[in-house]
Amino acid sequence: MGAIERRFRLDTEENLAFRKELAEELLAFGHQITSPHGGIYWLKEDGTPWKEKPRECYTTARMVHVYSIGKMLGHEGSEALAKNALDGLLTGEIKDKEHGGWYVGVEADGTPQEGKLCYAHAFVMLAATSGMLAGIDGAEELLTEAKAVYDRYFWQEEQGLSCDVWDTAFTTLDSYRGLNANMHSVEAFLAVADVTGEEEYRVRAGRIIDRVIEWAKNNRWRIPEHYSDAWVPQLDVNRDKSDDPFKPYGATPGHGLEWSRLILQWALSSYGDDAEKTAPYIEASEHLFGRAVADAWNADGDRGFVYTTDWEGEPVVHDRMHWTLAEGIAAAATLKHVTGKEIYDACYAQFMRYMEEQVRDHKYGSWYHQMDRNNKVTGSVWPGKLDLYHALQAVLIPGYVPHLSIAKAVQEEG
Repeated sequence: MGAIERRFRLDTEENLAFRKELAEELLAFGHQITSPHGGIYWLKEDGTPWKEKPRECYTTARMVHVYSIGKMLGHEGSEALAKNALDGLLTGEIKDKEHGGWYVGVEADGTPQEGKLCYAHAFVMLAATSGMLAGIDGAEELLTEAKAVYDRYFWQEEQGLSCDVWDTAFTTLDSYRGLNANMHSVEAFLAVADVTGEEEYRVRAGRIIDRVIEWAKNNRWRIPEHYSDAWVPQLDVNRDKSDDPFKPYGATPGHGLEWSRLILQWALSSYGDDAEKTAPYIEASEHLFGRAVADAWNADGDRGFVYTTDWEGEPVVHDRMHWTLAEGIAAAATLKHVTGKEIYDACYAQFMRYMEEQVRDHKYGSWYHQMDRNNKVTGSVWPGKLDLYHALQAVLIPGYVPHLSIAKAVQEEG
């Protein structure tokens, strides 16, 4: 195996050096995110702020998470970037000081966007836990408030799942239920449990995971994303808006990959070396990964993951989203560490090579966020380079233990 090939192979010195290079490049790319009002700017292709775009809660929270990790990794300037974004959540323009919780975001002129999203509030919890680990002032206060708001409005104990969308004043709950918000709630719950020791949040994550596995298994491991308020799958949602960034029609292979990794993290953190208890979750993780790769990877004559498929696994939206690739890299590495199977090492190498050759922007830095079916950069769904969350996690997760949330793993292992 030559030096170039080793660069893409998991657990080689060359791959470790490559991932460190990628992490440093990503962290350097985001230095212009800071808005004077506390939110963070959407970034253009060259890393300059796109001031005409909204400043959104979930991206602000993600960048607290990213630069809290950056601080722990020793990246210069990370603490100030994390602190500014965290202040935007704690006291700044993203916080709803009248009704509580956090706006979806604010428009370029500072006008709050309507509604309250579970998805965004889950990321606020994640941001707070990472900030606590990094010693960012205000992070513990933010977590206390975020848990209180989430537990009051979004967690539904009887169902063992989270609801999705409220109006701004938290008076009217929309009937839509979705798994995207629940997936990031699992991520946040695991982080809360890792950081605070409140194991009830890990138990919640497991309840969500058990439901998701059941739904996926009953649908040939293609996860139904959209549901009624009675949690009945709605398989035709957005058939006429198939490339929606958050609620696309059909199966989303990137979420199959993301669930695959989160299921492993939950099972290992809950049951440790108890093979009898972890086995069914490892099996489910492998099924989800296998289905996503079989349906979406190199599915239409060119390299890359298609964004969505129909319920028979045929591509619907052929565009390649960087976040799907990032989740494939992280899931493949995690499965290799957990199972030892060479197929996952081979997948990881393929995904990393494709990232380097097609998705990494060698001129400006970061990764192209959207490319068409011919791997040409486009921006119909994700113009510019929104944030760093998916890409940074993809280059860090392969180097850390699979049972810990990534920020906690970085804090413990350096």
